[in-house]
Amino acid sequence: MSAMTALDESDFRILAVLQQDASLTNRALAKLVGLSPAPCLRRTQRLAELGVVRRYVALVDREKIGLNVQALAFVTLENHKAGPARQFEGVVQRRHEVLECLRLSGAFDYLLRVVVPSMAAYSAFLDQHLLSLAAVRSVNSSFELGVLKETTALPVVRPSARTRTAAPRRVG
Repeated sequence: MSAMTALDESDFRILAVLQQDASLTNRALAKLVGLSPAPCLRRTQRLAELGVVRRYVALVDREKIGLNVQALAFVTLENHKAGPARQFEGVVQRRHEVLECLRLSGAFDYLLRVVVPSMAAYSAFLDQHLLSLAAVRSVNSSFELGVLKETTALPVVRPSARTRTAAPRRVG
């Protein structure tokens, strides 16, 4: 049985609240989701055991710690042979500047989200760690100019609720 089929409405309420504030006590969480503390704790532990909740983290404001530049780096490799791709992926895994790396279909092979203190630091990161790799053909960078929306919260709505539509209104 998949974790998805094992979740009910209470589980989804717990997930929605935890994504907003994972520092809540079990008692506070239980009150917000409409459960008593013991069943709420059991459900929360079960969600972790199933791997639905992977970990709890603190979200840090990057600019307040001096990481003022956020870049999206679209990377194209010379070829898709296993060796060069593994070399690139190994470098990406080791670099703390890289927050995310997505393997893509389409015109680019990878998308990196990179945070650094300055444009000079980004330039050094490119020169020393990406463009120095024989596997990398090109890197096209775009820089954040502002944030319209930023969230780590997934839309945790029970799948059956996603497909429901409102009943048509009767007129007249």
